[in-house]
Amino acid sequence: MDLKERAKKIKLMAFDVDGVMTDGSVTYDENGVEYKTFNAKDGHGLVRMANAGFVTAIITARNNGTVAHRAKNLNITELHQGKKYKLPTLEELRQKYNLSYDEISYMGDDLPDICCLEKVGLACCPNDAVDEVREICHFVSSKNGGRGAVRELCDYILDCKGIKKEYIVCEGSSPKADKE
Repeated sequence: MDLKERAKKIKLMAFDVDGVMTDGSVTYDENGVEYKTFNAKDGHGLVRMANAGFVTAIITARNNGTVAHRAKNLNITELHQGKKYKLPTLEELRQKYNLSYDEISYMGDDLPDICCLEKVGLACCPNDAVDEVREICHFVSSKNGGRGAVRELCDYILDCKGIKKEYIVCEGSSPKADKE
């Protein structure tokens, strides 16, 4: 199946955080508080997906209040933190939304993501993912993690489905006006 056909089937998009939604850096202050930096363009892509009716999910091994805050701001449908083993969570989501794996995309960057990437219909990774991940992915972004990879995937799926400007979020605009 070609890449565009895979993308047209997607209804649920799941993402790892570190190395995908961020550049993989982990920053701590002197009190041990962890900080993350996210890309605003990636965020806009995720908001567009949510507005277009896609289920969006984060599945991450770490627990971090910053991730919870980001997920809430982006209207992420499903947030699952502290999931060292991600495949059982992905399976729960598949069942909850009554989907086949062909209707799910997953973007990961490192070895713990391989079990999910091997199952989904559209396996995706940032450009700087480890080689073992890059080798099994259908979609390898031209952008690095935390530097636009998520946005590139969102735009690609929306374009493949023919959803282009309808879900641009601008004050005073309407989906009908954006089609023109």
